[in-house]
Amino acid sequence: MKRTILFILVLVMLAGAAAEGVTLRTVSCFAGEDVAATTYAELLRTYEEQTGNVVEDVSATSDESWKARVLSDFAVGNEPDVLFFFACSGDSAPILRKMVPIAEINAAYPQLQLMESEALRESDGVIYAIPARPYYEGLFVNTDLFEQYGLPLPDTWAHLEEAVAGFAAAGVTPIAVSFSDIPHYLAECAVLACATPEEYGARPARSEDVPQSWLDGMALIRRLYELGAFPADALNTSESRTSQMFRDKQAAMQFDGSWFANTIPAGNMDTVAVLPVPRFEGEGGAVIGGVSMGFYLTRRAWDDPDRRDAAVRLLAWLTAPEHLARLNLEQVEGALRKSANDLLAGADVLMGPVQDDMNKDAREAWLLNCVPAVAEGRMTPEECWENVMRQMPFED
Repeated sequence: MKRTILFILVLVMLAGAAAEGVTLRTVSCFAGEDVAATTYAELLRTYEEQTGNVVEDVSATSDESWKARVLSDFAVGNEPDVLFFFACSGDSAPILRKMVPIAEINAAYPQLQLMESEALRESDGVIYAIPARPYYEGLFVNTDLFEQYGLPLPDTWAHLEEAVAGFAAAGVTPIAVSFSDIPHYLAECAVLACATPEEYGARPARSEDVPQSWLDGMALIRRLYELGAFPADALNTSESRTSQMFRDKQAAMQFDGSWFANTIPAGNMDTVAVLPVPRFEGEGGAVIGGVSMGFYLTRRAWDDPDRRDAAVRLLAWLTAPEHLARLNLEQVEGALRKSANDLLAGADVLMGPVQDDMNKDAREAWLLNCVPAVAEGRMTPEECWENVMRQMPFED
């Protein structure tokens, strides 16, 4: 309570420096089907009302094209003032020199006490982002469809394949996925199903160092494709359409992240659950998770004396504890929320995504070129990883 009162007083003090109003630019992925998009827009409007400043927001759903646009804007000097983006990954590395360390902001504005989280300390030892949205990735299931067709929940790989066969025979799409734009979660989870924690966490320098389990994971995608697990048009449809199939109960399962939970209609939250990724061999499940995104302040805003105070105030406003709570998926309720809590509490493996440590070229080679080609049988898992490793994915 004391911290909240202090926070409000500091914002009032900062408001005096921005009395005449300035225009700020923001970019985030609070957009599209994400219900937190409404909350984010409300926070920006309230900030404008309280300060007299104007916020020009350009937010869009997170996908490879969105990431590319953000990085391109930084490359040509067109970065925003406040950014919500990935951290501690190949995505954040190219833009860190244009970001202000949180410690530097706290030194200049000690009253704010902005959060400096070890979870987002970059490889150079500096923390540039304030964390938002702890995440998990797992297997979402429409539990009512499993009950309707008398199929076991996919808590083992054998049960997963039994469900695939059962739903395919009944004319229900077993697993919603688009290979054309976002096959990311399927690919990560397939590798995770085969790998030990050490193998999944490997960052090989040469093709011959790629763990066998990474090849086995790609082979699982081909195996599921041959079993009829995916939409008939998976190779040329869009993620927005396949995700809607899951929400409309036209698909039984979907590999995805906690942000997807935020798009489930409130009326469906008691008939949707998220489960660990079942191991291909053996028992137990694995979960991808951590904190991968946060709010940044750019040098563009910091070095401009006319906008610095206003931009710092906006950063502090968006990352106030009560506002982060509203953005951090607290809208998820019912059985879905319980299963998400159980997922993180009960998983015997919790790892960060392989793709987060890859450079852009390697990530696109793996996810957008290899995954659909391996699924169709036009490329072997061995050829896939040879192609990816040519991009030197894990080199700084």
